[in-house]
Amino acid sequence: MDYAIVYDSGTGNTEALAHAVADALPEEGRLAFGRVGEVDTSAVDRAGRVYAGFWTNRGDCSDEMAELLASLEDKEVFLFGTAGFGADETYFAGVAARAAAYLPASARIAGSFMCQGRMPQSVRTRYERQAEGNPAQAARMAQLIENFDEAASHPNADDLARLRAKVQAIG
Repeated sequence: MDYAIVYDSGTGNTEALAHAVADALPEEGRLAFGRVGEVDTSAVDRAGRVYAGFWTNRGDCSDEMAELLASLEDKEVFLFGTAGFGADETYFAGVAARAAAYLPASARIAGSFMCQGRMPQSVRTRYERQAEGNPAQAARMAQLIENFDEAASHPNADDLARLRAKVQAIG
């Protein structure tokens, strides 16, 4: 089946996942690989399956990715992405479901994969300032800083291997 890989990446996390998807698939049949907004849309239109990757923006995909997803009439779609918050599968499933809601009714979800991704240092600095400026929020900010520190090592080799395995499993 001909396919396209399209991704939206703010910090490089989802771009790393997109390369892992590409590594898991044969080059034969690849019609497009690139960032949303830059990729050859006519090639995406011709693809039978689209691997659509995104970073999580307030629990959802970006507007640009939502627009692409909405255009995928009659396509098989594999959603993949990164989220700075939480390593919880329930949270990840919710993010993927919100992204999937943009797909037209004629699209079919072939699979999905989400993992943590590192966030910019400015996020940690903001948490530290909030903890210092509002002692009532210090415990919550400590949790967020702990999550930030855990996310800093993702996506890691295990994340990439799990993604490649999921992609290969759907054929």
